[in-house]
Amino acid sequence: MGWKLKAFDELTNIELYNLLKERTLVFVVEQNCPYLEVDGKDPSSYHLFKEDNGEIIAYSRILPAGVSYQEASIGRVFVKKEYRGQGIAEELLKNSLDFIQNELKETNVKIQAQDYLKKFYRSFGFQTISETYLEDNIPHVDMLLQR
Repeated sequence: MGWKLKAFDELTNIELYNLLKERTLVFVVEQNCPYLEVDGKDPSSYHLFKEDNGEIIAYSRILPAGVSYQEASIGRVFVKKEYRGQGIAEELLKNSLDFIQNELKETNVKIQAQDYLKKFYRSFGFQTISETYLEDNIPHVDMLLQR
């Protein structure tokens, strides 16, 4: 049950299908938030995920600088409900940040975080750089990590 990190064109059809299914389940269904989940940024991104018996249980989308922001970014971060509270989210974010710093050679990371997760992201060094605002009816803040 290890981590996989792939560019878009390295994903198998079934991996792509499963990650889009899980992202939709979390961000559209679980959060009761109708929005365009497939936003056109996946082909330019890296996809970090962990599987358990072929099921994607944790995921983040790593966006190089210039895709969403001037800085590199991390988005679509989730751990499946039944796997939460086991430290997987911390592992996921650490691996995402390591890839950005060591492989993409970026030092600044900008994210759009759900407001209730500010403390989690601050534990990795992110600082809040905006007021709380509604994005798809969910309170968010912009946060920046500078190394």
